[in-house]
Amino acid sequence: MTVISLGSLFLRFRWRISLTLTLVIVESLLEVLYPLLIGFAINDLLAERYDGLVHLGMLGVFSVLIGSARRYYDTRIYSGIYRQVAVELVEREQAAGTSVSRTSAHTNLLTEVVDFLEDTMPELIGALVAVVGILAVTVGLSVPVFLGCLALLLLVLLVYTITAGRNYRLNAGYNNQYEKAIDAIASRRRDRLTNHFHRLMQWNVRLSDLETLNYAVFWIGAVALLLFTPYSAISAGVLEYGLVFSLQLYAFEFIGWLSDLPLHIQQVIRLREISKRLTG
Repeated sequence: MTVISLGSLFLRFRWRISLTLTLVIVESLLEVLYPLLIGFAINDLLAERYDGLVHLGMLGVFSVLIGSARRYYDTRIYSGIYRQVAVELVEREQAAGTSVSRTSAHTNLLTEVVDFLEDTMPELIGALVAVVGILAVTVGLSVPVFLGCLALLLLVLLVYTITAGRNYRLNAGYNNQYEKAIDAIASRRRDRLTNHFHRLMQWNVRLSDLETLNYAVFWIGAVALLLFTPYSAISAGVLEYGLVFSLQLYAFEFIGWLSDLPLHIQQVIRLREISKRLTG
């Protein structure tokens, strides 16, 4: 195998990975229903009915079963993938005469790729399903709230489209320095070690500064959505307490999923750069 990337690993192990991603999608769709069923349960309880509470309980049971099955399966699948690909990577690097330090760095970078498939990709897909699902539900409950959520989503996409190029360059600089770690340690020279870790942390600070700027812009939009949701819902004539509460929960959930999305975008950009290093 000459290429190690998210795409190549997915194609190679597509059936195993597809099964776990299917479970992720089902789990995420069930989670999208929670605020709506909570609202229905509140309205039913206020009317001295218990149907909504029963339906909410059934949703909880299904969510636990699907989530537990997916996590049980994930660990075994991705452990097997890493074990197989790591051996192939080391053998390829040894055949090419690559230094031990560089090979060691590449195996560590491979860990990031597999960890992304196991941990981050389910979260990313879950976020995407949740974002689309919440938009689909809110458009049926309150068009103004739907438009507010959509505006926040577009803000996030705009910010990360503008900063993607710089993000990639900063990750390249960080990884270039990271590959020099073992050589610096092996030198047994304090000045070289100090210089290495100083440069590594410089790249880390630059990445953090960029993320802080993006974070600030996002949360300005998020606070605006939180203030807008109850006002617009009630102004538009949504008078049932349970539905107003559901809309506010959806706004909170939408912000929560979107707040995680930038971290996933950052990781995708980083892994794009890593994949180039693992390509023979």
